[in-house]
Amino acid sequence: MTLPPRVTDRAFARLAEIAEMTGEQKSLRVAVEGGGCSGFQYEIKLDDPVPDDLVLEKNGQRVLVDSVSLPFLQNAVIDFTEELIGARFVIENPNASSSCGCGVSFSM
Repeated sequence: MTLPPRVTDRAFARLAEIAEMTGEQKSLRVAVEGGGCSGFQYEIKLDDPVPDDLVLEKNGQRVLVDSVSLPFLQNAVIDFTEELIGARFVIENPNASSSCGCGVSFSM
């Protein structure tokens, strides 16, 4: 069964923190592009919605996934993590057969 991606409470909370720091309410766009060391790579950036986006929303915060990227992100989890190497949004993608060490690129 294919499900849309899920966004964790931590990721939504970090988006709210970013909006508070910048004074600007932007959505988080998660996209999949060709490239990277494993064939595909994630692009994660602040952006505005467009008509064909899937919008995942909670407490006024929004995560956007375009229609082309959506099949690659079925059942994925969009999270935010803080580690010694830094803080970042991460994608736990069950569709990826392998990924590189940085977690930004993957293959299917």
